[in-house]
Amino acid sequence: MGLFNKIRGEFIDIIEWLDDSNDTMVYRFDRYQNEIKNGAKLTVREGQVAVFINEGQLADVFQPGMHELTTANLPILSTLKGWKYGFNSPFKAEVYFVSTRNITAQKWGTKNAITLSDQRFGMLEIRAFGTYVIRVKDAPVFIREIVGTDGHFTTDEIADQLKSMIVTRFTDAVGEANLPVENYASNVNEISEYVHGVISPEFEQYGIEVTKFLIENVSMPEEIKKEIFELSRLNAIDLNKLAQMKAAKAMEKAAENQSGTAGAGMGMGMGFAMANQMGQSFTGGQQQQPQNQQATPPTPPPVPPALTFHAVINGQQAGPYDMNALKQMAMQNQFTKEILVWREGMANWTAAGQVPELTSIFGSVPPPIPGQ
Repeated sequence: MGLFNKIRGEFIDIIEWLDDSNDTMVYRFDRYQNEIKNGAKLTVREGQVAVFINEGQLADVFQPGMHELTTANLPILSTLKGWKYGFNSPFKAEVYFVSTRNITAQKWGTKNAITLSDQRFGMLEIRAFGTYVIRVKDAPVFIREIVGTDGHFTTDEIADQLKSMIVTRFTDAVGEANLPVENYASNVNEISEYVHGVISPEFEQYGIEVTKFLIENVSMPEEIKKEIFELSRLNAIDLNKLAQMKAAKAMEKAAENQSGTAGAGMGMGMGFAMANQMGQSFTGGQQQQPQNQQATPPTPPPVPPALTFHAVINGQQAGPYDMNALKQMAMQNQFTKEILVWREGMANWTAAGQVPELTSIFGSVPPPIPGQ
């Protein structure tokens, strides 16, 4: 009985791989000092490919299914072995099972910040991270280019190399995309697809397919974030109010830098006063007064600037003249409706009679005395 078991142990008649891991990419069938006999059964399950290697040379590749190992379905190995008329004796060959299923939750990220040039903010640094999914697309190429003679190859052995390739191509891609930095957050999907298309050919050189590539986040310096947030609010906040807000912040910061209790008190008082003005501005000046205090009378608005015009008199530009000067000139018939005028805000020179602001001037000039 012992002799029979010894003889039977010298030959392998069932070849298969049951994978219970989540990270094994290649497994070499354990065949220590055993030979594969003619007619042995090879079982390749879904998500696997079996590759035969003879003395370091790639031979036959088997897709999922059950295969009987004979000369008929081992054409490459038969050629390498020189089996012109078939074989009856057992043979030796290395059998590698390659997992072709998707390997998910692979993480990538930039170890160092990426320096970019933005048209609005100049040179700045960003960081990014995300996940990707890979699978072995071409098992012979993967074994030849990556695995070699490793009998148990896992994703950890290739993870660093893949991450380096991704970060390098991501850096090139975002540089060539030339997007404003504030648009990265709203275009994560588009950038992911773009980078996916760039890195895919690189991975295919090693027999690997990137089935999914995702950017989860693109981060930037905090001061750039704050500036972007302020710019995004410009359409919703009046520019005068924004200037008041910044002035208040500057005064509060200056108050913090003043030395001594008196200086601190003065700075706080100035900050509170400015904050009070801001509150009145944003609430339309209807801030509620305490019952025991008399309401402060509202401050009148600033005097609007005087309205002035340039005029073409005797073929030459003259002025600027304010409204009183123009009225006196009109009384002396030195300023008529046909004279061309211009002021800040007007696109072109225009006849004075067509300018609404000057209508009152000509309406107050008396007509010529009859008979003169």
